[in-house]
Amino acid sequence: MNILIQGGRVIDPTQQWDEVADLYIQNGAITALGQAPDGFAADEVIDAVGQVVCPGLIDLCTNLREPGYTQKGTIASETAAAAAGGITTLVVTPDTQPIVETAAVAELIQDRAADLGFARVLPMGALTRGLEGEQLAPLHGLASSGCIAFTNMRNAIASSQTLMRCLEYAATHDLLVVFQAQDNALAANGCMHDDTTSTRLGLNGIPEAAETIEVSRCLLLVEQTGVRAHFGQLSCERSVRMIEAARERGLDVTADVAIQHLLLTDESVNGFNAAYHLQPPLRSQLDRAGLRQGLVTGTIAAICSDHQPHDPIAKQAPFAATEPGMTGLETLLPLSLSLVEQQLLELPQLIETLTAAPARILGIDAGTLAIGSQADICIFDPQAEWVVSEESLRSAGKNTPFLGQTLKGRVNATLMDGRIVFRR
Repeated sequence: MNILIQGGRVIDPTQQWDEVADLYIQNGAITALGQAPDGFAADEVIDAVGQVVCPGLIDLCTNLREPGYTQKGTIASETAAAAAGGITTLVVTPDTQPIVETAAVAELIQDRAADLGFARVLPMGALTRGLEGEQLAPLHGLASSGCIAFTNMRNAIASSQTLMRCLEYAATHDLLVVFQAQDNALAANGCMHDDTTSTRLGLNGIPEAAETIEVSRCLLLVEQTGVRAHFGQLSCERSVRMIEAARERGLDVTADVAIQHLLLTDESVNGFNAAYHLQPPLRSQLDRAGLRQGLVTGTIAAICSDHQPHDPIAKQAPFAATEPGMTGLETLLPLSLSLVEQQLLELPQLIETLTAAPARILGIDAGTLAIGSQADICIFDPQAEWVVSEESLRSAGKNTPFLGQTLKGRVNATLMDGRIVFRR
């Protein structure tokens, strides 16, 4: 199908493009900007006047819940939500049931997503069998089955020797390892940041050392093994400083942050609202300032949604007994745009953290509008306002602290491989 996207502000940080121009798409690829290719006849014209046309977003941490937890969400519901949020590529966590530790599960997830055709799904494989931190999972076989990276999620590997063996194996095969750093003995049964708010509410706290000690250990072992490493969803200012120091020493490490940690703090938890029960927990104002500083300096390269849909019952209990996490695919872009409103980043810089930077971290050919590249495109109105409600969210999970709030910035169309997968 030949598609003409007319009159939009085309922003592509990889090409240093930021101009109002027409974009031409043929056979699923971008063929021209500004001037129509010879003999081009549009089958479909998308009017993008007053809107931004950018590469489709790439989300580095999403939980699709299928297979195993379909009462919380399915590949169908969550990839449809991703398309509505302008996201064309999803990196998904391995904590399904069964866990992504066999080629069969990795292929099932990818096949189901491909059949639905809303978004490209790249599974992460388990770093150890059963995510139990004892035996190495079959990494090479999982990589051959399409796993883009490997993680043990928040189940820290207790034995440093086991972790080192895992990293050595990954380094040998040039596999990306993703750390979601948390020392479980220190986190124990905590449910929010350990500070004055947790004391006042009488809730068990998770000290920032639960993250920083594990970041420090992982960095030392990354240096020892030379593995390609990425730190996902950092929450502490100290963690950012350690990553920055490691990068200055020449270590090949990258980091991302979930958008909610750039906007909210532990003070938001006031009132025991379980929508604010997140993992990692919302931290202090100092930590939030440190994360924002890391984003501005480039120590933190990407922003993700850390999307975790839940069924209503998972959040209907006393705060500490609820399940942590929030739904975030459809709010990722509008919440991120608030950083532009607050003049923390310029719009092209923000788009880079959601497109080109995640693609670089993963080592994939995406996040660009370069001529000849696959036509994964997000078209959004940065000024349009909408109310976050259970009706407006396509995700099966309605668990977000932003419910009832008016957000600015709304996706009007999403294209994947030159097909329109979402249109408002």
